[in-house]
Amino acid sequence: MISESKFLWRTLWTRHSLILNGSPPIRLANRLRFFSTRLLDEEASFGSYSVILPEEPFVWGVSHISPRLVPSNIRQPLYARTQAEDQNTPDAFSERSHKDDSRIRLGSEEETKLRTSSKLARKVRDFAGTLVRPGVTTNSIDAAIHDFIVTHGAYPSPLLYSGFPRSCCTSINNVVAHGIPDNRPLEDGDIINIDITVYLDGYHGDTSQTFLVGAVDQPGRDLVSMTNAALQAGIRACGPGRPFNSIGQAIHELVRNTPYSVCNAFSGHGIGRVFHQPPWIYHTLNDEPGMMRPGHCFTIEPCIVQGSKPQIWIFPDGWTASTEASNPCGNCARSAQAEHMVLIMETGVEVLTS
Repeated sequence: MISESKFLWRTLWTRHSLILNGSPPIRLANRLRFFSTRLLDEEASFGSYSVILPEEPFVWGVSHISPRLVPSNIRQPLYARTQAEDQNTPDAFSERSHKDDSRIRLGSEEETKLRTSSKLARKVRDFAGTLVRPGVTTNSIDAAIHDFIVTHGAYPSPLLYSGFPRSCCTSINNVVAHGIPDNRPLEDGDIINIDITVYLDGYHGDTSQTFLVGAVDQPGRDLVSMTNAALQAGIRACGPGRPFNSIGQAIHELVRNTPYSVCNAFSGHGIGRVFHQPPWIYHTLNDEPGMMRPGHCFTIEPCIVQGSKPQIWIFPDGWTASTEASNPCGNCARSAQAEHMVLIMETGVEVLTS
């Protein structure tokens, strides 16, 4: 149930968006009627679920959220450090010098450390799945994940990355990505993506999965199944000598002519000593140049959205990305995401987080 003030806020936001896109106010009612008629049947197929909207009263930014503490003996990435002297450590030099190339030397200590970090990320992801059930808050899930990571001698990579205040991302129902864990209890029928990244011995490991909370309706289950299928299609497009844009092509071919769309607001990325770096992996049709070479390590992480409107908007917190409402009185479509890290080998590809 949407409160009156939230409804008004969403209505005004939609009006603002339409005007910015070139519609004078005098034509607003006609456009809204057109959108409502065109999308009514599509939205009816989305199923039954709770729409996630910003908490009231609205709070801008995340300065009111206190980050969890990390023991001083845990090795931290450059962005998490606050002491000036830390900017000249060997770790800091490695992060800067590798920011333009995610290739590693196959058979080297680099590969061993990358595989170890990826293995821990997978372990954390699987642990996160055991925490998902109705009545549990995402804040408590984040606390458990944080403790699990540091207990294994690693740093939770999202924490303090560009100011992000939590140790994982939890994106529920219509939230596409970067949801901030909070005190909302999970509800029976929710779907939730938990995005995990760990920093262990100088290397990041990154993976995510969308989990079902209790009895999820069939449209929600189908969405998650399609998302996992899209991830696998992207992985099958990988190999030495293949163009990076073949990943988006493969996902496009799978999703086209279905009741789903691919959100192009987020991409996969190279990963290793640096959290996010080239190559950038787009999940829609694209002209991104470059070929996969042995030693390239990157993520594939498609966000699949119900219906034909994958556009997003950002909550006042500056992070949480939600689908847009199809009309002022409509619901925001659900989205699901799945993510793996892959490593290009001499003769194929390996999924490091499977």
